[in-house]
Amino acid sequence: MTENLTSRDLANIAARAIDEKKGSDIVIQEVGELLNVTDYFIIATGANRRRVDAIQEYVEECLTKEAGIKPYSIEGLDEMTWVLMDYGNIVVHIFQPAQRDFYRLEQLWEDAPTMDAAAAGIEDAEYSERISKLLEHQKQRMEELAAEGSQEEESESDVEEYDEIIDPEGTGFTREEFDELK
Repeated sequence: MTENLTSRDLANIAARAIDEKKGSDIVIQEVGELLNVTDYFIIATGANRRRVDAIQEYVEECLTKEAGIKPYSIEGLDEMTWVLMDYGNIVVHIFQPAQRDFYRLEQLWEDAPTMDAAAAGIEDAEYSERISKLLEHQKQRMEELAAEGSQEEESESDVEEYDEIIDPEGTGFTREEFDELK
């Protein structure tokens, strides 16, 4: 047990526990910028009621042993179709396949960055076609946002350069004239 674990560390522990108990479609979403109640959602599928139960018990066991934490609450234990484990900084959602497909929770929060399962220490993660497409789309979107961010930084840099170097005294150079001089 250590008190220096971050929310991301806790999410990784939960994701690895899910993987070890044969959970699939493990998605780790960093929702902290969108929600003020938690930092990460860990969303996974258990093939059936018994698998969901085994995953839930093992996630709880691993987080207790490795991080010294217990959930504030666990919902859905009666039906075992969607189990929600609330640890404060992280929330673990374990679905049976039909409920996972119906609720599509990972799409509801698609603006949240998604962590690669490999970053959590999961090798050869199993994904359904739907989740694979979703993760690929998320990856492309993040790359596009990063590219837009670097373009904006270049534009801001150009404006600062124009203001400071070419027209510090307001000589009247146009933006086009400045670009031609570069």
